[in-house]
Amino acid sequence: MEYVNPLGEEKVSKLLVKFSVPAIVGMMVNALYNIVDRIFIGNSSDLGANGLAGITIGFPIMIILLAIGVLFGVGGATLFSIRLGQKKEDEAENVLGNAFVLLVISGLLFMILGQVFLRPLLSLFGASEAVLPYSMEYMRVIFFGAVFQVLGIGLNNFIRADGNPNIAMMTMFLGAGINTLLDPLFIYVFNMGMKGAAFATILSQAISATWVVTYFLGKRSRKKLRAKYMKLKPQLTTKIITLGMPNFLLQLANSLLNVVLNKSLLVYGGDIAVSGMGIINSLQTLLLMPIIGINQGVQPIISFNFGAKKYERVKTAIKLAIIAATVIVIVGYIVTRLFPEQMIALFNREPELLKFGSYALISWFLFLPVVGFQIVSSNFFQAIGRARAAMFLTLTRQIILLIPAIIIFSRFWGIHGLLHAAPFADMFSALLTGIWFYYGIKNLGRESQGINENLRERPR
Repeated sequence: MEYVNPLGEEKVSKLLVKFSVPAIVGMMVNALYNIVDRIFIGNSSDLGANGLAGITIGFPIMIILLAIGVLFGVGGATLFSIRLGQKKEDEAENVLGNAFVLLVISGLLFMILGQVFLRPLLSLFGASEAVLPYSMEYMRVIFFGAVFQVLGIGLNNFIRADGNPNIAMMTMFLGAGINTLLDPLFIYVFNMGMKGAAFATILSQAISATWVVTYFLGKRSRKKLRAKYMKLKPQLTTKIITLGMPNFLLQLANSLLNVVLNKSLLVYGGDIAVSGMGIINSLQTLLLMPIIGINQGVQPIISFNFGAKKYERVKTAIKLAIIAATVIVIVGYIVTRLFPEQMIALFNREPELLKFGSYALISWFLFLPVVGFQIVSSNFFQAIGRARAAMFLTLTRQIILLIPAIIIFSRFWGIHGLLHAAPFADMFSALLTGIWFYYGIKNLGRESQGINENLRERPR
């Protein structure tokens, strides 16, 4: 009996739930790492607002670490999947071995450079004299765990590609859960302060990294980590880097955004503004991670049905994804309007920080209801093979519009202008994406024909 892929036959709404829910859970759990650190540090009487600012300054560096894990993890897992699809089992294991070595080398290199240039790096990223000691204490330890972080992030992509998404989700649960348990122990019981929060983070990451490496050495994995495939091959390395580069660049762009934002906040609002934006970033992460999970869930549904020329199913899938994303952001928007002070107070209760944070939360999220549409519609172009359009539309909100708006608005209107840069970028990126999306949906058949012709031309 011929196998029928459920992506092309099963009810679209059922497929969306089936694919999106595990991804949403995984993304939310993964987001807890930094959020948990910020909650425990912000509520510590010894650390408070300066401690929050210290983590916020170090956040762009942690994004760069994430970017390295994504570069070799997503790039490697993509090539790994392609080789498996081609029935080239040995070559797939070769990709796994090479990616493992690249992750270890890059993690060690990052650790050494971080330890050597820690002070100038943090000063460059916007740390004031008051905040610098807190940031140094935290990031000094984080750098020691760089190998664990990139290994855990990178190899987890291979676990999914090996056909075990639930084990990949368990990796994130394991790390975030241990971090949540260790944070109060190290910060409050052992009185280790910033260093304690960082130790909790790297220990949890070390356990996650051990878990993923053990998976590829044990019986549960279909493909194994083998020493004979750990000799780097230039051709393989180039392919891995090429495939991982788009995601790597997006993460680097996110890091750049955070650097520009932190430096501008310090100039126009001082350390309190940096602390407050650290809290808002955490809340934004919580609100938007479910949208990223929806993206991960809907992408294979759209891609399969687009390839099969089942355009009505493509339209149904993207419509349901946009509705789900919009409902999530509207709920988040209502909560931030009704309880801004209570949400800031979860992290810190200092009156000055509560006042700034509440105002900043309301201003920064002014056009939050359109963000779900913008993110999902941008991803739609990735799913139908238009990677350039997807990258451009993704960058409009976070980079092309937001960074110039932060710089220009703050010069004209100070901290108030800076805080309204985000709604400006949200609204105009949504309008731009809406125009692109309208014509993308309208010309679905033509898009498919053009992409199929390109694929046919490649082998020549």
